[in-house]
Amino acid sequence: MSEPISGGCLYGTVRWEASAVPRASVLCHCDTCRQATGSYHTDTDADRTFCTTCGTPLTYHHHADRPDDMDVTTGSADDGDTFPPTRDVFVEEKLSWVATIDGTRTTGEDA
Repeated sequence: MSEPISGGCLYGTVRWEASAVPRASVLCHCDTCRQATGSYHTDTDADRTFCTTCGTPLTYHHHADRPDDMDVTTGSADDGDTFPPTRDVFVEEKLSWVATIDGTRTTGEDA
């Protein structure tokens, strides 16, 4: 990757920049991710960051399963079209009216 990836919150209060090449762009259907914007509780082995001014979700870090990885929300990227989903995960928790994306690999867990 030649250019850093950048993004931030809705109001521009929080900005982030990443220089690492993304390993995947995943559309997660798990209950925790789906409810993250409306729930006070998340997995106890994970931390989620968000802007305290506008509430934009920014990152997810799962300490136990992936201690060296940091997930950044595609929706907070300045150019989200750069990273179309390559995989649908936790499809067994997917809402019945949500379709998987053509061309993505589907898995039952975060692989």
